[in-house]
Amino acid sequence: MMKRTDNSADPQGVFEPDTLLPSQFADRIGARRHLDGERRLMVAILEDAIDVYRKQAAARDTRKRHLFEDAEAWIEEQNPTWIFSFDNICAVLDLDAEYVRRGLREWKRRARAAAAAAPVVRLEPACEAAPSDVPSLRRASG
Repeated sequence: MMKRTDNSADPQGVFEPDTLLPSQFADRIGARRHLDGERRLMVAILEDAIDVYRKQAAARDTRKRHLFEDAEAWIEEQNPTWIFSFDNICAVLDLDAEYVRRGLREWKRRARAAAAAAPVVRLEPACEAAPSDVPSLRRASG
């Protein structure tokens, strides 16, 4: 004969354990492996900012410099109130924001040092000849 437990403290069975089938448990665990929409968006934002930062760190072109400055400002800003701030995205993605910042700053330092050491090559014709004097050039009009 089964022993009956006293349910006087929990007459409706609210505190009874939930029963899960193994397939239900596996579905819940497997869902965590895949990123939901918000996390995928956060990954895309972070990847884009880091891509712009790395590619434009030593840019001399005004437009490219502005792109870099925007990415750098977003990365360096410490704004815990905005959900898509660099710090919050790193927290959600389980990344150390300061570690990523230090790595990017080092990338910028190296890129700018390499750009400063590289010679500037200007592509100018050796002589100031008129286009009609150079027979190998064709005019766009035919």
